[in-house]
Amino acid sequence: MKYKDYYQALGVDRNASTDDIKKAYRKLAHKYHPDVSKEPEAEQRFKEVAEAYATLKDPEKRQEYDQLGKRPAGTDFSPPPQWQQYYGAGASAFDDVDMSDFFGAFHSGGRSSPGRGRSASPFPGQDFEVAVAVPVEAIYSGGETEISVDIPEYDAHGLPHRVPRTFRVKIPKGATEGQRLRLAGKGGPGRHGGKPGDLYIVLGIAQHPWYRVSGRDLYLDLPLAPWEAVLGAKVEIPTPGGKIELNIKPGTTAGQRLRIPGRGLPSSSGNGDFFAVVRIEVPKQAGKREQELYEALAAASSFNPRRHFDGGG
Repeated sequence: MKYKDYYQALGVDRNASTDDIKKAYRKLAHKYHPDVSKEPEAEQRFKEVAEAYATLKDPEKRQEYDQLGKRPAGTDFSPPPQWQQYYGAGASAFDDVDMSDFFGAFHSGGRSSPGRGRSASPFPGQDFEVAVAVPVEAIYSGGETEISVDIPEYDAHGLPHRVPRTFRVKIPKGATEGQRLRLAGKGGPGRHGGKPGDLYIVLGIAQHPWYRVSGRDLYLDLPLAPWEAVLGAKVEIPTPGGKIELNIKPGTTAGQRLRIPGRGLPSSSGNGDFFAVVRIEVPKQAGKREQELYEALAAASSFNPRRHFDGGG
């Protein structure tokens, strides 16, 4: 049969601690899980990692594995006499058998099979991390929001598949983009009585139809009619904290940023600011009376927005 180097599969030294082995397994299992990995041959690597961990996490199995000696992975070797005693076949028949099954047979006193011998050790569930975009309003005010994610799980046949799950998550007021929220016990289910893993929600800010986010500041494009910009006006604008009235001064120009202090996203060091960025909008179609008024304005006005092309001020 072919020798499998479990330490090499997990990327740890032969004298690695149990904690080091567990950390290596969790990292690699997450990297190569078929439901989440885009790595080539991810499923095969995932099986190799799981097989290695099944032996090395158990002190007795690990000791028996170490007694096989160290040799290059993939080389042929003859199994010890106990192998044939428990499995009752020649060495050539075991190339497709996990060595972890062999050590399980030692503990159970015979051929390893479901429901016989020593009960399997508790196996903790896997931790998962998912990115979730939440509305600006949830960041501004805090509170609960509902999120839906797909969690990889194993079915009764041991095959991985995604299961949609919905959670109510409490968003802290003033949460930052990239902040991680831990949902204890909401990750992958444990096996054989092991406790479930945790689910980590990595917060992002969803694209908003009105607001743009820059750090803790918010930006809103504010359309104004030409006469509002020239004459001044009072306009009502939306903010995450509710509508407010904004005073537009006469002569306001396109691109001008009108700052409203403290109306941005909250934080422990103080709220950000809210900026209304002025855009001048013109009617796409003018009625007859409107056209007459614009023509009269054009005839009466000496304003030339392109005078700087001729060297004017």
